[in-house]
Amino acid sequence: MQKYLYMALLVATVQTISAQRGGENTYDFLNLTNSARVAALGGANVSIADSDMNLAYHNPALLQKEMDNALVLNFVPYMSSINYGYVGYARHFDNIGSFSFGVHNINYGDFEHTNDIGENMGVVTAAEYSFNLTYARQLSPRLSMGLTAKPIYSKFDVYTSFGLAADFGVNYYHAESNFSMGIVLKNVGSQISSYNDVHETMPSDLQIGFSKSLAHAPFRFSLTAQNLLNWDLTYKLYDAQNTSSSALGEESTESGFGDKLMRHMVVGVEFMPSKSFHVDFGYNHRRRKELGYAERMSTAGFSWGFGFKVYKFLFSYGSARYHLGGSSNHFSIATNFSSFK
Repeated sequence: MQKYLYMALLVATVQTISAQRGGENTYDFLNLTNSARVAALGGANVSIADSDMNLAYHNPALLQKEMDNALVLNFVPYMSSINYGYVGYARHFDNIGSFSFGVHNINYGDFEHTNDIGENMGVVTAAEYSFNLTYARQLSPRLSMGLTAKPIYSKFDVYTSFGLAADFGVNYYHAESNFSMGIVLKNVGSQISSYNDVHETMPSDLQIGFSKSLAHAPFRFSLTAQNLLNWDLTYKLYDAQNTSSSALGEESTESGFGDKLMRHMVVGVEFMPSKSFHVDFGYNHRRRKELGYAERMSTAGFSWGFGFKVYKFLFSYGSARYHLGGSSNHFSIATNFSSFK
């Protein structure tokens, strides 16, 4: 009965929220990828079921008892001196379920505050925080569900905002065939208080993913469909004369069905020769189309990374190519305190 009520809640929530486009809502930092492994796999993954606690950040249903007493630390030196990261810890309780608590934050740096005539009034800061409390439970040997509650605090100089969001996730894992499937409804909620008495929408998203490991080769393939609350993710750029422009890689002609479909897809491949080492590759078509330079697309939209275990610690690195101007670098450290006993 419990799982049917949970599914009904998911369906009802999907029916009541409207589709959002990137850059048109508040708290967009919630959609940033902090895990080095997920960043290397294209920036989105809700289906891989293993002992990596970072995966529970993307799908709360992936939090499981094998993560008991696990700790993860992520750090991303982002663009233009912006830094963000995540720290999380998990515990499992028999006959109750698994819990985790984490803090996701982004620091935009310091800014000079000047008045209308250019006089320096000091230095101001800008930062945002999400406090993630996750609960997950195994409903059957193959099906699990999870919920993450995310109180949010945002501060830009003297302007502050509070909000509350939630993620609802489901995961199906078939161990015999090495196949898993995840569904997540992310960032459902609302601002509690706004910056200037103007309430903005949340960056809600529906994601569905599939992962399959080969039976006789050390490879795992993942396909994640994201931004499913809005079908058409294309847009056109216009210059000062209101003429179409493709300077940033956006086609001046209407995109076809195939391109619109691929903008929702993130493809990831993992090479896992041992439990202590893995290499990851990913491709994000939407990122390539929106941020690639039309005259020289280069490797925009592609990503890669690796992870290795030393003693009781797993170190991971991920690099995502956004455009010719630079890439993002993601660093993760994970351990399980139970392994020290």
